[in-house]
Amino acid sequence: MRLLKWLCLGAALWMTYWSVAAWGLRTGLEQWFEEQRRQGWQAEYAELTTAGFPGQHVTRLQHPVLADPGTGAAWSADWAEFASPALWPGAQTLRFSDSPQRLSYFDQTLTLMARNMQAEMQLSPGLALELEHLALSGTDWQVATADDPVLEATSLTLVMQQQSRADRYTLTARAEGFTPGPTYRRLLAASDQLPQSFETLGLLAEVTFDTAWDRRAIELRRPQPRQISLTLAEAQWGDLSVKATGDLTVDEAGSLSGILALQAQNWRSVLDMAERSSLLPPSLRSGLEQVLAVFAGRAGQPEKLDITLTFDTGQMWVGPLPLGPAPRLILR
Repeated sequence: MRLLKWLCLGAALWMTYWSVAAWGLRTGLEQWFEEQRRQGWQAEYAELTTAGFPGQHVTRLQHPVLADPGTGAAWSADWAEFASPALWPGAQTLRFSDSPQRLSYFDQTLTLMARNMQAEMQLSPGLALELEHLALSGTDWQVATADDPVLEATSLTLVMQQQSRADRYTLTARAEGFTPGPTYRRLLAASDQLPQSFETLGLLAEVTFDTAWDRRAIELRRPQPRQISLTLAEAQWGDLSVKATGDLTVDEAGSLSGILALQAQNWRSVLDMAERSSLLPPSLRSGLEQVLAVFAGRAGQPEKLDITLTFDTGQMWVGPLPLGPAPRLILR
């Protein structure tokens, strides 16, 4: 009888704890949406529900909409769901509907569809909710415009792991069955001989940002990369193969400085694509090809190229040959 009383007391205490914690999570989300609206965002949802008793807290938002007028970025979905162990809300799993999500940037709108899309997040204790670990995954990805698919992949995995410094993260990304849509194939002037999908597309890097990723990354501004140690970026598309490693710094304007070691197989076809897609001016094609042929000839394999790209305050160079402005790296 005494044991039964203790069990009933324990059950009552756990039910009370679970209910209070669920109320706290629900209230926190409601207040966060209210705060974004106060700052001028469009931040809405149709309904907020809580479930998961006794071992989890599962909070679902029906028809959430977020739009930041400062950046012009917006997102909406049929539903999004936060799930966490009842004992520790800092281990969150964010799940998304398999139905289309809409991503907008000013007047450009894309539709994202994916199956089993979820983000597993480990957040450190505290009001800032600093990101310690993020693993985003899903299958059957498709990003499309109203007219046709832009990008597709059978699976996609992205992992961010915080290091000993709070602002430094290891990034790992890999896409299986990555397929550029018809528009991108036309923009790249890809030949008909290239297969529909990439055989390999992956990234491993360590990035130091100007601040850690936490709740302010959504509320105020995105942390900006300042140092990039690229262990390996690789892509294999038919007989085209590119690998890159190196170290770069990024200034406040997004300009790159540093050196990348680049290895390319069948590099003349890459130049053909760049020229046909207007990424490489015809006036530079001949001179650049001659210089690259010299580098390729040194190794005794004319179709394999090993070169060093130099970035200096936003400009790109191959040896003594300037390539023009480098792309700026700014997260918006």
